Amino acid sequence: MNLRALLNALVGKQDSKDIAKERLRLVLVHDRASVSPEFLDKIKEELIRVISTYMEIDEENTQINMHRTDGTAVLEANLAIKAIRRTV
Repeated sequence: MNLRALLNALVGKQDSKDIAKERLRLVLVHDRASVSPEFLDKIKEELIRVISTYMEIDEENTQINMHRTDGTAVLEANLAIKAIRRTV
C-alpha cells in the first residue's frame, strides 16, 4: 500500500471493497514469499526513494510483488516513470 492509498484509507476516501482487495493482495504476497506486508512496503519506499534521485516516479501506479518461482524468491518492481532527471 503506498502512502497515498494509506492516507485515503485513513481519511475514508477509499471504498471498503478496495481496502479489502488491497489487504487480500498483501496477505497473498505474504503467503507466497514468506515476508510480511510491512517488509514489502519498506522495500517499496526505499526503492522509490533511491530511484527518485534519477527519475520522477508515479507512486500511485507503482507495484512491488514477491513470489516464488522454482524455489527461488522473485522480487518484481513495476515503476511508472513520469520523467527522467537530467541532473543528479
